[in-house]
Parts: sequence; C-alpha cells; structure tokens
Amino acid sequence: MKFLDGHTVGIDLGTTYSAIARLTADGRPESLPNADGRNITPSIVLLGDDGQVVVGPSFERSSQESADHIVEAVKRQMGNKNFFVVYQNKKLTPEFISALILKKMKQDAEKTIGPITNAVITVPYYFNDVRRKATQDAGRIAGLNVVDIINEPTAATLAYAWMKGELGRADLKQEAKTILVYDLGGGTFDVTVVRYTPTQFRVLATDGDVMLGGIDWTKRITDHVAEQFARRFGEDPRGDLDAMRNFNVECEDAKRALSTKDQVPLSVYYKGKTLTLQFTRKDFERMCADLLQRTRDTTELVLQQAGVEPGTLSEVVLVGGSTYMPAVEKMLTEVCQRKPSRELRPEEAVAQGAAIHAAILEARESRGVEGLNTLITNRLKAVKTADVNSHSLGVKVTSPQDRTRKINHVMIPKNSQIPISVSQKFVTNSANQTSIHVYILEGEASDPNACTQIGDFRIDNLPPNLPAGSPVEVTYSYDANGRIHAAAKELTGNRVAKTEIVRDSGLSETGIGDFTLLASEYQVE
Repeated sequence: MKFLDGHTVGIDLGTTYSAIARLTADGRPESLPNADGRNITPSIVLLGDDGQVVVGPSFERSSQESADHIVEAVKRQMGNKNFFVVYQNKKLTPEFISALILKKMKQDAEKTIGPITNAVITVPYYFNDVRRKATQDAGRIAGLNVVDIINEPTAATLAYAWMKGELGRADLKQEAKTILVYDLGGGTFDVTVVRYTPTQFRVLATDGDVMLGGIDWTKRITDHVAEQFARRFGEDPRGDLDAMRNFNVECEDAKRALSTKDQVPLSVYYKGKTLTLQFTRKDFERMCADLLQRTRDTTELVLQQAGVEPGTLSEVVLVGGSTYMPAVEKMLTEVCQRKPSRELRPEEAVAQGAAIHAAILEARESRGVEGLNTLITNRLKAVKTADVNSHSLGVKVTSPQDRTRKINHVMIPKNSQIPISVSQKFVTNSANQTSIHVYILEGEASDPNACTQIGDFRIDNLPPNLPAGSPVEVTYSYDANGRIHAAAKELTGNRVAKTEIVRDSGLSETGIGDFTLLASEYQVE
C-alpha cells in the first residue's frame, strides 16, 4: 500500500447506486456530488452507438435506447469470467463496466476538489477473493490507486462511530459497545456484529448474500404486474426486453413510494394498452415476505455466531437504500429487541466510512494526511481494527469414508478472528508417492467443485519407497492484511513447500493496460 500525490477518497461501488466521499480538512466526512448535484450516482451504464458512454442516464434518455444498450446491476457479476457485454466488437467485462462508473464519479468529484489519485473501495463482506480482486481491477482501470478494499459494514461502523464523536478518542472512557449493521443494498445483503471502543474495532461475526437486494423486491412487483397485464389483455410483455425495462422503472418508483405511503397507483403501457392498479403496501409486503425472511434468518444466525443476545445490543444501524422499507425496521425491532437507528444516511454512510478508513491508513503514513490538523490526525492514528474472514479456507483431501471421493476439509472456518494460524496432519494416499499437490479452497461446501480454488502448490521429490499413510502437516495462516499463507511439510523426509495468496490484481498487467487504454477512448458523461 503506497499513497500517491493527489486527493484520497472512499467509494461505495453499489449495485444500483454508487457514492464517493472524502474527509475534509476539519475531519468531516463529506459526500462529493456528481454533475447533477446528487450525492449518489445510478450504477447504470448506457453504451451509445458512437462510443459515447453515459453513466447514470435519466429515464428519458435510457428509454430512447434499446434495452441491450443498458447495463445494470453489474456488481452481481464481478469476478464472473463468463459474463461480458459485446460493444463495438469488443467484449466488456464486469470489471471494465464498473470502471466506467468509477471513472464517471472520479471526473465529477475532481470538478469539486481537484485531482483524485488514491481510493478505498468497498465490497460486501461476503465477496470472495475473486470478486475482491475484480473490484480492485475496476479501480485501476478507472485510473485509481486502490490502497485498500474494505468491507461495507466495517465502513458503515466507522462512519457511525465518527458521527457519534467517539472514533479515535483515546481520552474517552473505553467502554465497549456492540452494534449490529444491517446492510440491504440494491443488489447485495450482509449483516455484521461489531464490538468497539473509541480506539478498538473488532468484528464478531458476519454473513450475507451477494444475490439478494432491493432489485429482487422490485422484480416481484414487475413479475406480478406483467402477469396481470397478460391476463387482462392477452398480450404478454415478458418477452420484450424494452417493455420489461419500462415496467421495471414504474415498479421501482412504486416500491419507493410505498416506503412512505400505504397505497400508490401503478400504471404500465404496452402495445397501445394501459394497465392501472392500486398497489398497497400490504400487498407488496405479502408477495415479498420470503425475501425479508431470508434477511431475518441471516440476522438471527449472525447474532448466534457472535454470541450476542439481541437485547444486549447497543445499537442497530441501517445501511443501504432498501432499508427504507418499513417492513425492514419492523422485523429488526422484533429480532433485535430495539428500534434501529436512522442517524446515518443509508446511501452515503458506506462511502463516508471508506473515506474515514482511507484517512486512517494515510495518517499512519509518515507524511500523514495533507490539510488535517494534528488533533484529527492523532485520532485517526489511534484506531485499531480486528476483522474476521468471511469465507472458510480449506484443503482438498480424499474422503476417509469414500477413498474415491474428494472433499473440502475446512482448516479455518468463516468468522474466525484474524490473524489466525492453524496446522493439521494428513497422510499420503498411496505407496511410493513422489509428490503432494495441495489445493487451497475458499468456501463452506464439502464438495470442492462448489468452492473457489484460490491457489495451489506442490511438494516434489518425496523420499523413495514412502509408504501409504505417511504423515503430512499442512499449515494455513490468515494475516490482518488479508494475505493467506499456506505450507505443507512431509514429516518423514522433512520436505517443505509453501505459497502466499495476495489480493493482487486478478487481471494481468497487460489486461489492465489494454482496458485502461480502451476506457480512455470512450467519452464518459
């Protein structure tokens, strides 16, 4: 991690909306507006016919374009090597499309504060290593020096503690608070329990779902309305992408309105026919009850894993635009036995927390943070954090019950406090084995194919005539900086091999360079 000359920001790269923020000279987290004067930017990309790229286009602008020119919710595809969009005979990856969003936010914010060089970008806690690398790549393609990737609930906690005037205050009584951060965004969900004092932050447990968010609630309405339309008029709009996009826009507006109203009119138009419904909050909550239940189950599980009784929570913090739904507040009040706090701006808190984290990292540098007074700098330096791993780390081994089958043997379970180091003994599979191949897996499933292989290494030249069942010791360690170390030692001949998994760029340097050049060719507005 090295800071370059220029401004440092925090960025919340969201599924439906994104935000960018900085820490001002007086130590105040500040959201930076886009060209429209808004503090959030729709994470929608319009690919025009002439190489013109519009990020966050208005409905009027996007409605004039074919649906296949619109890219939405690309965050859900981060790290997916099989997903791409063909544009001007080029395959655009999720990393590249995300980079266009970041580029837009960067150039808009620079009109306010000047050149931006460094950034901390947030991700859902439940993003695996592949998705995190893809996010880092997107930042680099956009021309940013990505100094860190931070989990969204951690960022929100920093924003909350800073807003309370507690963060980094070594002069305050170091009384621990336990808070639950419930983060329901447009496309992802996670819930985290954090225990903190003014100077010490420790994540106790986390869980989530990268394929659950506000767009799934909207889809329920859209599917319902499309079905009603087909029944009423005998014309089914669900095969028409442009029509369904327009339906989705109207249904999204209705969903948002139901956060403050008990009933709203909803009208959709297709092939000369208009369907108008009176849509109630009660109807909406009934058709989406299973989605909310999924978040409830996760919340209860995380509380259990953290060893925290609901009634002992100091605060429940809401993050993400989808938390405006009244059903969310009602559910959390039941589960957590206290009404959630709405002191933070749900759509901006994560970006502001990322800006605080960036300032903490920069304060630890010898140069400190330019423009900040000594008092604020010292507060930032005083903050210490401890995290947990969001996914289990395992090794692929032969099943003791079925020698023909491979299984994922978990070495470090998820929600383990990091740093951590674990060693376990295994045995060789066959006599006269000449090498050992260690596969490093990320995931909770027992089936290795359902996990992500994030690395591998070999021990070669084992001693001759080695009998089957010879002992091998495997060691996994996970350091505080997110680096994973793995080593194996054949105990008979003391042959050792090891590797290190670092969140370096997922793309090659050539790939980053090619995409960066391509991004410079597009006019992003």
